[in-house]
Amino acid sequence: MDNSKVIHNFYSAFAKGKADEMVSYYHPDVVFEDPVFGVLKGEEAKAMWKMLLNRSKGNLKVTFSDVKVVRNSGEAKWEAVYPFGPDKRMVHNKIKAEFEFKDGKIIRHTDKFDLWKWSRMALGIKGTLLGWSPLVQNKIKSQSKALLTKFLER
Repeated sequence: MDNSKVIHNFYSAFAKGKADEMVSYYHPDVVFEDPVFGVLKGEEAKAMWKMLLNRSKGNLKVTFSDVKVVRNSGEAKWEAVYPFGPDKRMVHNKIKAEFEFKDGKIIRHTDKFDLWKWSRMALGIKGTLLGWSPLVQNKIKSQSKALLTKFLER
């Protein structure tokens, strides 16, 4: 399959909330990285998407654009709009994704976005005042990893 089509299919499945289809475009040895979860490999990376879609309960809107592919690397822009946390604060996260491909699948996926900007939307005043600090950013990461570990244990 054309690598551009892989990205399109990946995000189309994401937008439809189809986690199993989405992660079917990942290579078994995939490495995913972003500011919230850090580095995830293989089944852990796949489980993260399943967890996020499961937790969204259909309240997630995903759009994507600007898909570009050159040989075995590619990029795309995507946006996620969703309510976060017990206060249901609306988050509109804008992400730049970078991809590497192997055997017609995504072997490396890196999402880049401003964690402080995300924390301002997701955490309100605490995120606005302290979301830039390594202490708060590390807490976000550790809580996210703990949620993923709990999800994987089920």
